[in-house]
Amino acid sequence: MKVHNRVPAMPHDHHDHDNHLDPMDARVRALETILVQKGLVDPAAVDAIIETYAHKVGPQNGAAVVARAWSEPAFADWLARDATAAVGAMGFTGRQGEHVKAVFNAPGLHHVIVCTLCSCYPWSLLGLPPVWYKSPAYRSRVVIEPRAVLAEFGLVLPEATQLRVWDSTAELRYLVVPMRPEGTEGWTPEQLAELVTRESMIGTGLARVPA
Repeated sequence: MKVHNRVPAMPHDHHDHDNHLDPMDARVRALETILVQKGLVDPAAVDAIIETYAHKVGPQNGAAVVARAWSEPAFADWLARDATAAVGAMGFTGRQGEHVKAVFNAPGLHHVIVCTLCSCYPWSLLGLPPVWYKSPAYRSRVVIEPRAVLAEFGLVLPEATQLRVWDSTAELRYLVVPMRPEGTEGWTPEQLAELVTRESMIGTGLARVPA
C-alpha cells in the first residue's frame, strides 16, 4: 500500500457555504448554474433529487437493513454472504448501490469505510455522503492512522480492538453493520433502526445507546 504524507486534520461536517467549497464542489455548482441558465436543467428537478437522497432514500434504508440483521439471524447470515441480494430483496438498489458487501463489527473487531480514489458511496442505503467523507484528509489519513482519525470523531477504541479499513470502488461498496447495543432485547426492528446512525454504518461511530 502506498504511504501518503500526513495531511492536516479533517474538516468537520459543517454545511457548505459558497465561499468555502472544495474545488470539486465549486466546479459542480458552477456547471449547474450554467446548465440552469441555458435552460438545460430544471433547478426544481435538481432540488427534488437532492431532497430524495437526503431525506427519503437514506440513511434510514441502511438503518432498516441493520435493524433486520440484528433481529433475524437468517437475514444476517444472508447479508454476510450476499449483501447485494439481501438489500435488493428489501428494495434498496439503484445509484451506487448495485454491488454491496456488508462487514460486521464484533467484540475486538471494528470496520471503517473509505474511498481513497474519489468518493464511492452506497447512496441507496446511506443517502448523500457527508462532506468529510469526500475530503482528501479523510480519504488519505484513515488508511494510515485509522485509530487517530476515529478519535477525532469521538470514537476511542481499546488498543486491543483490531481495525480493518475497506476501500470502496466503482464496482463494490461497503456497509458496516455495527454491534447491537445492550438493553434492546425484545425491541422491534423499527425501534432498533432508530439507534442506527449514518456514522455507525460507515464505521466512524457506534450505534446509539438506548436512553
